[in-house]
Amino acid sequence: MLEQRIQQQFFDSADLQYQTAESLARPIAEAAQALIGCITAGGKLLVGGLGGGAALAQHFCATFVGRFERERPGLAALALAADSVLLGSLGTRDVVDQVFAKQVQALGQGGDVLLLIDAQGQDQALRAGIDAAHARDMVVVLLGGRSALALRDSLGETDVLVAVPHDRSARVLELQLLVLHCLCDAVDLQLMGEQDPL
Repeated sequence: MLEQRIQQQFFDSADLQYQTAESLARPIAEAAQALIGCITAGGKLLVGGLGGGAALAQHFCATFVGRFERERPGLAALALAADSVLLGSLGTRDVVDQVFAKQVQALGQGGDVLLLIDAQGQDQALRAGIDAAHARDMVVVLLGGRSALALRDSLGETDVLVAVPHDRSARVLELQLLVLHCLCDAVDLQLMGEQDPL
């Protein structure tokens, strides 16, 4: 019984990846172009997420600053804090709502990209971060679940929304990890060309 349930988790995840490969390819490519434009112009990525998205933000920044699948010079990316120390230091009821906005206001500059990762629909925190990025003349890339579609009106013409059409956070996070790996691969391809086959 338990083994069957575990197998079903694999099947459900694989089904979602297969079903969304075509529909998400274009927004992922647009997001990759935004990242490449930022990096080649000397900008940096500010990457933030709450919950599981915070862990994905850390992982993504590690692959950008360090390496993905091959050696290359480090690329400028900074994971925004979403931990209890920062939340406590903000000291207001609007703590979570302002967690990204405050950091974008302090660290963001024109030409930078704000990459937000959310699987649970933290609309107020995302909306405040998006508004802060726009005030700094930054492009926003938003990776979200189905609930992220509600934020479409907050995004500008040059912003990119990659919305995983699913409501279950586990499935959304799994696909977001794949999206982040696609972005890393696309950036490496554009900056360094095709990799020699092994």
